[in-house]
Parts: sequence; C-alpha cells; structure tokens
Amino acid sequence: MLTTNCGFLAAEIMDVIRLFGAEGDDFVHTFTHDGDNYINTIQCGSHSRTFTDTWKAEGELDFKRCAKRSAKLAFYLFLRGNSPDLPWGALTGIRPTKMAYAELDGGRDFAPLFKKFCVSEDNIDIVRRVIQSQRAVYSRNRGVGEDIFVGIPFCPTKCEYCSFITAPYAAVKKYADEYVEKLIEEIYSLGNIITRVNSVYIGGGTPFCLENEQLTRIYAAINALGTGGAEFTVEAGRPDTFTEEKLAACKKAGVTRICVNPQTFSDQTLARIGRRHTAEQTYAAYHMAEKYGFDINIDLIAGLPGEKLPDFKDSVIRAAQLQPANITVHSLCLKSGSRLKEHTSRIESGEIDEMIAFSREELTSAGYQPYYLYRQKYQAGANENIGWCMPGKQCAYNIGTMEEICSNIAVGAGAISKRVFGGGARIERAAAPKDIPTYISKCGKLIADRAALFSK
Repeated sequence: MLTTNCGFLAAEIMDVIRLFGAEGDDFVHTFTHDGDNYINTIQCGSHSRTFTDTWKAEGELDFKRCAKRSAKLAFYLFLRGNSPDLPWGALTGIRPTKMAYAELDGGRDFAPLFKKFCVSEDNIDIVRRVIQSQRAVYSRNRGVGEDIFVGIPFCPTKCEYCSFITAPYAAVKKYADEYVEKLIEEIYSLGNIITRVNSVYIGGGTPFCLENEQLTRIYAAINALGTGGAEFTVEAGRPDTFTEEKLAACKKAGVTRICVNPQTFSDQTLARIGRRHTAEQTYAAYHMAEKYGFDINIDLIAGLPGEKLPDFKDSVIRAAQLQPANITVHSLCLKSGSRLKEHTSRIESGEIDEMIAFSREELTSAGYQPYYLYRQKYQAGANENIGWCMPGKQCAYNIGTMEEICSNIAVGAGAISKRVFGGGARIERAAAPKDIPTYISKCGKLIADRAALFSK
C-alpha cells in the first residue's frame, strides 16, 4: 500500500513499485519542494531515505511534470538499492521517444536526461536509431492530416495472453452483419471530418474472420473517402484465415500492407497459447500474400508461456529469412482481462532480456532498422515492443499513432479517436464502447460525438 501527501504523484509512483513487484509492501512517501529542489522521502518498514533532485519548471503544468519525474526516480533508486539497473531504468511511460522528442524540441540532446533516469546505453542508442528512422514520416505528418483506424474485434479464438475486446467468432458471429453495417455508416460519416488521410489501418482482432463480401464493402467505404493513395494496412492476422479471394480483394481495393501475425514459429507454443494454426500455415499465408506485392509485417512475441531462448531465436531467424518489410517484436505483457492474468500474478524476466538482445542483433544484421517503440505496464523484464523495417518501409500509421503527431480517427467497438492539437501539445479523445451490442445501439451518438470533437 502507498501513502503519499501528494495525490497526483500516486499513479506515477505505483508504476515504479510494480516494476519491482513490490505492490504488497507498505510505503509512506512525503514530497516537498524548495524552488528548483524537489525532495522525496520514502519509508518502507525500518528503511527510510530522502532524495533531493533539481528540476527547472516553468508554470504549474511543468511543475507537476517535474514532480512526477522526481518521485519516480526517487522510488526507483530506493527500490533498486544495489541491484543492477533495469533496461529502461526509472522510465515507466508508454513512449520513451516522446520524452526524447521533447528534449530535442527544446534544443537539448535527450541522452543526459535518459542517463539520469538510469536508462541503459543500449536503449539510449535504440531510441536514437528509432528517431532517425522516423524522420521522414515524422516531419511529413506532424500536425497535418489524420490516420484512420477501423476496428474489427473478431478472432477465431482468444489467445492465452490477449486482453483485447476480441471475442471468439463463433460466439459473436450473429452480430457480424449489423456490426459491418454500423462500421460502414461510421466510415462514411468521416467525409465531413478528414482533411488529409495519412494512412488507413484496419485492425483487430483478426479482420480476415469476416466474409470477403463484408470486407469488400468496408474497403469500398474507405476508398469513397478519397484516401489519395495513402498507406493502407489490413492486419489480416492469423495465418489460418488467409484466402486467395480475400487477398485479391485487398489488392483490388488498394491495400498496400498486410500483417501476418504468427507470434511464434513453434507449433508447440501455438497450441499452448490457444492458436489453431501451425508454422507451416504461417509460411503458406506469407507466400500467398507475397504474390500480390504487399509490404508484409510479421509479429513475434518474446516470453510466450513455455518458450525458451532457442525457441525464440528460431522464430526470429525464420521471420528474417522471409525478408518481410516489417517485423514487430513484442515482449509478453500481463494484461487484465487475459486468461494468462487469471493464473499468473507476475511474469519473471527469465530469458526475455536475452531474447530481446538477440532480436536486436539478428534483425540489425539482417538489414532491419528500428522505427517505432513503445512500452506497456506489466511487461516481462520491463522491456519493450519494437517495430523493425527494411529501409524505406516504415509504417506511417505506427509512427503517427505511437508518437501522437497527428489526429487519429477511429471507428468500431472500443475505438478511441484522438484529436491532436499543436503537433501533440494537446490531445482530446472520444471513445466507443467495447461491448459489440452496445456499440451497435449507440453508433449514431458516436458519430455525433466524433463530429463535435473534430469541429472544434
């Protein structure tokens, strides 16, 4: 339990406490400040320490930001003690690159701040490489246009680790036709909002769960907006849902990028996590999509239940041998709502640090460069997710979404639209309900709320 005299710091502090699995301990925290000096006193049992740090703040909002940083760093140093630093040190935010960009926008190198937060040299370097890879897309789309997200929350089955709103298709198929109707209604309503479409992303779930006729109607609605040849991704998903008919329809609709998401090339692991396909089907889906000339992304997860380092190495090597445009490497995350969370309270890092290190080395050697990066709470080994690409094959949607450089207009159940003001200085949101029947019943209101947000 945490007791603090400064309520707005509690959430930031708890993020650090979770890094060390210390949620069950009793902490008493006192925060004071004297000018630019921020003072945090922490007591846990008989152990007590006071940390004084200097931060220069301009205005109330900046003061709160500096106070949060000082408290996070103090708790990190308190809990770390004499142990080695975690890979990202005291950084617990979802997007380390946003902190880096803020420093760069202020005319400062971000490395000194990251070092202060005990971030490893390797991770400082990976952030620098990500920023370099993003440069063209970041400059082109910052503060201009919109990314469009279309959510299709259906999957053949629910994976052991998944917390998304997806439901097994057999259980919700009765809603599919009406869901598609409302989705198309939402898409058409965007014609009065969009200014310039930077990218389109149809995600899930597994969009290829839907019938080809349903997908084709969704594509037609998107193209009616006048996307002007923008990047167009379909996260087709599980290899066992791929068909020639669906891929041909994608090609005809102007889709430029397809995601094949096996997560692993181990048949044993696939069965363990609730997947009903094999590595052989992954190869078949990949080569089927390859014939149509799509840029292809492959998703992998480090730390899946029961996997060891040799298993993960094999998956990375196999993925790289296919030479897709993108490979995304996730660290397993323990999420509320997943079956994994029901019987697991904490994911031990185990070999995950070695898995991540291997993926970085192997993919760099294979010619890939990191181009986006984000982190999540309860992530194994306090690691991260990194998108890797071949030169010139950056996914604009991923960069726009992760760096929040332009507005994101999202349709579908559980979708969250974000209007970005001032190139990211302020963000306002409008969210849709996650429950599919509720989404269907409230579609009209969602359209009105989104129109109000984007008419400001």
